[in-house]
Amino acid sequence: FASKRVGGDQLMAFTRELATLLRAGLPLDRALETLIGLASTPVVGALLQGVRDDVRGGKALSQALDARSEVFSRFYVNIVRAGEAGGALATVLGRLADTMERNKELRESVKSALIYPTILIGVAVASVMILLVYVVPQFQQTFAQAGKALPFATEAVIWAGTFLKRWWWALILGAVALVAWVRRKLGQPSFRTRFDARLLRLPLAGDLAAKVEVARFSRTLATLLGNGVTLLAALSIVKETLGNRVLAASLDGVTARLREGKGFGRPLVDTGLWPRLATQMILVGEESGRLEEMLGRVADVYDREVAAAVKRFLAVLEPALILGLAVLIGGIVFSILLGVMGMSELVG
Repeated sequence: FASKRVGGDQLMAFTRELATLLRAGLPLDRALETLIGLASTPVVGALLQGVRDDVRGGKALSQALDARSEVFSRFYVNIVRAGEAGGALATVLGRLADTMERNKELRESVKSALIYPTILIGVAVASVMILLVYVVPQFQQTFAQAGKALPFATEAVIWAGTFLKRWWWALILGAVALVAWVRRKLGQPSFRTRFDARLLRLPLAGDLAAKVEVARFSRTLATLLGNGVTLLAALSIVKETLGNRVLAASLDGVTARLREGKGFGRPLVDTGLWPRLATQMILVGEESGRLEEMLGRVADVYDREVAAAVKRFLAVLEPALILGLAVLIGGIVFSILLGVMGMSELVG
């Protein structure tokens, strides 16, 4: 069951280990040979063997990595190329590993925060299904024998339980089909752009999505600039790392105005899409000649902002989920009690 792909954690470990070996004074091909012996999976080992063979054949490391673009992104390759040009490959790889680790921490913090709401939703769905499939049918035969018209709420609950018991497989197939359809639609650029635009307008989720993108954008751009990549080239690379198509597309206009000599910060402000605090900090960094340093600060600020936004989002989501679950289960129970009370009146 080993994965056939090289994962982000494996790539980060390779980067960190290669930086350590190069700092220790090992030649590049010897360092790659050592890492082949330490490879965690056969796929990683095969990848490193190919890179080593290319390096021994006279190619630069960046060229060997660029030939494997399905694993190594443009961002990764350009950082390595800049390190080779500056003669500081080990240092650059260490910085690259740090950036990858910070980006991973950002993603993991968001994922970890969503574990509890996901469990809560799962418990809610399971509870409702148990009530409708196993509990409600226990009363159905009794209600039928009473021969009295049931309240609408009771009939609705009984109908829902019967439908779920008979057609559960259709609901599962429908859910799978819906997920497949959404994934296919998200692969279409026009639909994805509309989806991302609506996401940014959502009250809490939109704010969180924008802050995650700003943190990633700032740290990636700071890393590229710090390793000698020009601002124009860096913006082209950073655009590919953004998950939100609307924010990524806004960089096209920024790049065009940068080529015209109108700077970077002001065009970014004029898009009206990026958070005001981030754009103002970037503008100040550009005007003071400390853009790289300010981008690093923006990334740090928005790492903290993301953590705070996640807490605010969960502070609203969790009580809403608990209240919704209580109302739903209470409604089912109350509907059954209405039917039971109707039967009691009939007996009386």
